[in-house]
Amino acid sequence: MAEERDAPVVRWDPFGHLATRDPWAPHFGGLGRLIDQHFGERAADALAAPLVDITESETHYTITAEVPGVRREDLTLEVHEGTLTLRGEKKSERDETKERGRRLERSYGAFSRSFSMPSDAELSKVEATFSDGVLRIEVPKKPEAKPAQIAINS
Repeated sequence: MAEERDAPVVRWDPFGHLATRDPWAPHFGGLGRLIDQHFGERAADALAAPLVDITESETHYTITAEVPGVRREDLTLEVHEGTLTLRGEKKSERDETKERGRRLERSYGAFSRSFSMPSDAELSKVEATFSDGVLRIEVPKKPEAKPAQIAINS
């Protein structure tokens, strides 16, 4: 009986499989595990573009992008044929000749993210602000895109 009480308690975690799920599996089989084994857990994150929120109001669209560690001078916005493109580069702060990496999880390099804008977007009047690693892009809607009241005559 004493041996049964000393046995470790195993807690059931119904969502545990979600934390260990290989995001690459549906597309490339075990490639994600292979990348993680060779380069570390965060290798796949280095390939990602900035995360964004896109919202719409009656008068404009707002795109808010997280770009931590990127300077304003290293960001560009372009509009071409109905597509808004955000490009940038996060530069490494380490001096490769003096410092050896022990565990490097932060990613560096160029990135690009493009958005197909709706036909009612006024792309000639895009405004952008940058503060504390967050880029906020305001795209106004064309005035004719707003609903108009039409009088009904008898």
